[in-house]
Amino acid sequence: MIVSSAPFRVSFAGGGSDIASYYRRQAGAVLSCAIAKYSFVIVHNYFNENKYHLKYTRTELADTLEDIAHPLLREALRMHRVEPGIEVASVADIPSGTGLGSSSSFSVALINALYAHRSRFASKDHLAEEACKLEIDILKEPIGKQDQYAAAYGGLNFIEFNSNGGVNVQPVVLSSEKMAELESNILLFFTGSQRDTRSVLSTQVQAMETDEDKFRTVERMVQLAYEMRDILMSGDLGAFGEALHRGWMMKRSLTSQITNSTIDEFYDAARAAGAVGGKLAGAGGGGFLVLYCPKDRQPKVRQALSQLKEIEFRFDWSGARIAFAQ
Repeated sequence: MIVSSAPFRVSFAGGGSDIASYYRRQAGAVLSCAIAKYSFVIVHNYFNENKYHLKYTRTELADTLEDIAHPLLREALRMHRVEPGIEVASVADIPSGTGLGSSSSFSVALINALYAHRSRFASKDHLAEEACKLEIDILKEPIGKQDQYAAAYGGLNFIEFNSNGGVNVQPVVLSSEKMAELESNILLFFTGSQRDTRSVLSTQVQAMETDEDKFRTVERMVQLAYEMRDILMSGDLGAFGEALHRGWMMKRSLTSQITNSTIDEFYDAARAAGAVGGKLAGAGGGGFLVLYCPKDRQPKVRQALSQLKEIEFRFDWSGARIAFAQ
């Protein structure tokens, strides 16, 4: 039996520039961190050698790959030429549709588990590349590449997306004291709504492809990602929080689907209570509100957002890994 895990991620800046319609014209970049919330995949030989037994939010018992309804499972098993007689189960710390890259975390964990099931090792870079191939090339999902690399590598990274499709992952190195301060000053609150990421992202992609002003907005968001990387490395965490706010103001101008009046009220209340800056995680439209708030102001922010569920977390430094093998 194999138990594989891959972390979720929080993106701080540059989202949207990891999509091909942007980086084919101009190199993109994002600043993000992996968090210690995970997607887990269990792979085990199945007693019935003629069946695929798949367990996620529903259970499937299939005779052939074509009979499998779950697209990621079906195509990953096809990529790896997995024959019947296998059982695959998945669980996660946080539900999908919340802006933390859950789909790509699942893809990376699944691919790693399938390699380990055959006693093969796959590098973090290979896991990310194959997850991108699975989600973007094969399933034609309207998503970018940042989530797969964040899930595979873990840590706090600056990730660049080149016009030729290549990806560079650069760890952001801070002192242990500054890293601990950054970690403790980031808060996550669930807004109570999940959304269809495909719909939100499709609208953003269309905006970038048809509206030059929107493309230039993403270009400024990429420039801000570089600025925020440098701010972090200088140790000025207050300026990091302020830049996070500027980035959110840019992102929310891309399409009307990114935010709504309820989310704006939550964000404004958090800022009024002492949060320096923040944003919605992921594409927007719901999910998690990410805030940068110094520790002494956090009680007031928590009080202002008392109706929301806060998720406590730490950074993940391992990335994708095989947690158990027997």
